[in-house]
Amino acid sequence: CASYLCIMFIHKKRHRSGAYSIEVLRKDRCSRKNVTVKIIGTSSNAQELLALERKAREFIDSQLGQPIPMDYHYPFEDDLESFLSGISNTQIQVIGPELIYGRLYDKIGYGGIDNEMFRHLVICRLFNPGSKLRTVEYLRQYLNKDYDVEAIYKFLDNLCFRKDKDCKKDASDKVIKPVGNDIKHDVERISYAYTKKICGGEISVVFYDMTTLYFEAAQEDDLRKTGFSKDGKHSCPQIFLGLLVTTGGNPIGYGIYEGNIHEGKTLVPMIKDLAGRHGFDHPVVIADAGLLSKKNIEDLEAEKYEYILGARVKSETAEVKEAILGMNLEDGDVRCIDKANGVRLIVSMSDKRAAKDEAMRKKGLQRLEKRFQTGKLTKANVNNRGYNKYLKMDGDVSVTIDMDKFNADAAWDGIKGYVTNTKLSDAEVISNYSNLWFIERAFRMNKGDLRARPIYHRLHNRIEAHICICFTAYTIMLELERELKDANSDITLYQAGRLTKTMYQLNYKMPNSHRTKSVILQMDSKQKDLYDIVLQNDAKR
Repeated sequence: CASYLCIMFIHKKRHRSGAYSIEVLRKDRCSRKNVTVKIIGTSSNAQELLALERKAREFIDSQLGQPIPMDYHYPFEDDLESFLSGISNTQIQVIGPELIYGRLYDKIGYGGIDNEMFRHLVICRLFNPGSKLRTVEYLRQYLNKDYDVEAIYKFLDNLCFRKDKDCKKDASDKVIKPVGNDIKHDVERISYAYTKKICGGEISVVFYDMTTLYFEAAQEDDLRKTGFSKDGKHSCPQIFLGLLVTTGGNPIGYGIYEGNIHEGKTLVPMIKDLAGRHGFDHPVVIADAGLLSKKNIEDLEAEKYEYILGARVKSETAEVKEAILGMNLEDGDVRCIDKANGVRLIVSMSDKRAAKDEAMRKKGLQRLEKRFQTGKLTKANVNNRGYNKYLKMDGDVSVTIDMDKFNADAAWDGIKGYVTNTKLSDAEVISNYSNLWFIERAFRMNKGDLRARPIYHRLHNRIEAHICICFTAYTIMLELERELKDANSDITLYQAGRLTKTMYQLNYKMPNSHRTKSVILQMDSKQKDLYDIVLQNDAKR
């Protein structure tokens, strides 16, 4: 035959598995039979088949020295075009959240919680945080999971057992728990086991802090109370969230409290509760100055806990304050004052912290002067909180700004204090206390990335369920960050979240066998890097 097209051509061969091979065949002139020249490759992916076809064309070009005419008809293209034209949007599924977050969910151990809805709610919180109505829409649109919103609310009602007061006794005095899943305790048990594994099997130090989560509502109840808001939402009802973590911010457990509770009352009870349930011994307890009180110190010492607490140096006795200022501390200096019963007050000086303290003082003064000049100061402003302490009342009506007090406070700029009963060195105490930023970051991640607040739920059970879901999602987020760091990857948590949103899977039926199959569509280089990191760490389990 004069035309090489009668000699060499591309053939698509179908296998029993449903995959296709792209081959280059040559028609033997003598036997008139087709002879295989080269097998280019095999795939069941439509995009990969097109790529293999292009390679086959390039191979023929290289062998014959001239291109194949563009109008040449390839026998399998009609089948491929027919197949592709039948694909609908409903067959394309976002698979990234399950590939990345789902694998981490299982790796940590949450896969042992036999509840598909809980899994989806946690992964949604990581991938697409929002209201439960928005979650239902996401599940339907992207995961082909059709949940009724009322079914989700019913699930939330039973996700956590409430306190012992919700348990009743039957005629034989046997305790009957309310119907529920008790997933909260399972979550804390699994989280603690994984945290302990990461920490080498021992919990030697714990960090405790509290934050507020506000509600978009006006009504109060037994749990939701107005109080001092760390979010600046003083008119909104709120709850307090107590969080206990260890080094690196790895979670141990959490507690939910009324919005007007004094946070100092929660420290020891929560640690004892979690220690009793998880069985850890007596780690060093670290908390900021908000938890410093005589009662907390007495309770910690009575339970034989060692502690490192932030000190309020300006609230010390006149003798101690005079001793601190008499040290004339310079940048990097650390001094120790021995107190009673083996307790030490350690003070340090930092020029960087001094500059920040000065800037905050001046900013507070400017804000106070502005309100003072407008005449909008009220009786509520005259207290000893924040920068209002610089206000001075003369008689019953005259209010001025006490600049002497403002200037005297400059002597304390940059000075930080720590109260401890440990045997650690001064430097070790400061080093351990500095790790409190992990728990502060945990709150930022929950409030920002996971949008734990504002809370729109009203019922107690649903509020607890919402916090449980956020706690689980935070643990997964922390594990992803750890794996990215171990792999020396430049992918951030924010970037990882965005990458998962464009990882797709195609669900289709084979045209002849009608078998349903799924294939993950090709990822870009960053998505592939992220997927490989999680996959490799998953394989190490």
